Amino acid sequence: MPTVLIRSGYRFFFYSRENNEPAHIHVEYGDKIAKYWLESVELASSRRFRAHELSDLRTLVIEYRRMFLEAWHDHFEA
Repeated sequence: MPTVLIRSGYRFFFYSRENNEPAHIHVEYGDKIAKYWLESVELASSRRFRAHELSDLRTLVIEYRRMFLEAWHDHFEA
């Protein structure tokens, strides 16, 4: 479960066996979890995050999208 970034308590990661899905990133904060698609940044799923938190997270995913995609491709295409 490679962690790509930790910022402001949020952990951005993906699971090592998820290459059967389009590129995406999971975000964890305590018991909250969300998943964002990366090709076109969209919320795929979430649990326990509030709407305003998801909006802030989407902004972070957009900001670090290139890094997340590079980590995804480096991991799954290696």
